[in-house]
Amino acid sequence: MKITNKTLLITGGTGSFGNAVLQRFLHTDHFSEIRIFSRDEKKQDDMRNELNNLKLKFFIGDVRDFNSVEPATRGVDYIFHAAALKQVPSCEFFPMEAVKTNVIGTQNVIRAAGQNGVKKVICLSTDKAAYPINAMGISKAMMEKVAIAEARILQNTTVCLTRYGNVMASRGSVIPLFIKQLKENKPLTITDPNMTRFLMSLNDAVELVLFAFENGNSGDLFVNKAPATSIGILANALKQMANSNPDINIIGTRHGEKLYETLCTREEMMKAVDMGDFYRIPADNRDLNYAMYFSKGEQDLNEISDYHSHNTNQLNLDEVKQLLAKLSYVKKELLGEEIEDYLVH
Repeated sequence: MKITNKTLLITGGTGSFGNAVLQRFLHTDHFSEIRIFSRDEKKQDDMRNELNNLKLKFFIGDVRDFNSVEPATRGVDYIFHAAALKQVPSCEFFPMEAVKTNVIGTQNVIRAAGQNGVKKVICLSTDKAAYPINAMGISKAMMEKVAIAEARILQNTTVCLTRYGNVMASRGSVIPLFIKQLKENKPLTITDPNMTRFLMSLNDAVELVLFAFENGNSGDLFVNKAPATSIGILANALKQMANSNPDINIIGTRHGEKLYETLCTREEMMKAVDMGDFYRIPADNRDLNYAMYFSKGEQDLNEISDYHSHNTNQLNLDEVKQLLAKLSYVKKELLGEEIEDYLVH
């Protein structure tokens, strides 16, 4: 990245992704100011005291409220938009709350960015937005549509999207839950041991966002190629790493959960550009004058497959253990190692 002394705004900046971005940029000259925008004053205060860095500026606000977002975007060069409601069960019971934050909140951020001349906005999405069956995924799918629609009409602000799977050890995810249960000598609660999920580290998520940041045109969606494993293998890997053998309780699939997650639909794979470790899915920039367009039928849709966690590279038990052993959270919370750059999620 060649930029220097710019101003970056991270919405939802006190979360796992925000912490990972700060580890990457806080002590470089890429950004002379990094703004953290969130509604949680306790987490902001924890971050302020933990990092004690004058480069950080904290903004209390909610992306649902344009009037609190807009001032935070003044003088900003780039935005990483990570603020979202992400928990599948809670969004199932309160779907309008997901709409307010994930859809309307995203529109507020992008429109504030356009109003104040922000150069680029990267919006973070989820694999659950592809063929969504739950409220969280539906709200994120609409977020993607809103972002692409806004991108079409903005003249000086580039809007890109990234879509990635479960981030290992992020707040509210299954790895912290399993580790907590292991430390408390409780049975591990598993929804379905055959359920598969993509495995990404926070560093992988940051790399994806930075790739979009450096390579994206307005309306582009970027997906990284990630391995996957089953929840059963993940649980057994953690049990072995903890030298523990608790019982496993199968509790059944929760509201809105899928057997596997899709990162790219087959419709998207038809136009996806393979960029090595990533796929780039360009926006459909046709307008409403449909009579001007026709289908060439270059590829039969039936010959193309989705890219999902059942057909990607599947990691075995030992490979999952090797991957887990690299995570700061696992090193500290499960293996008891001292981690200097470890930040609370």
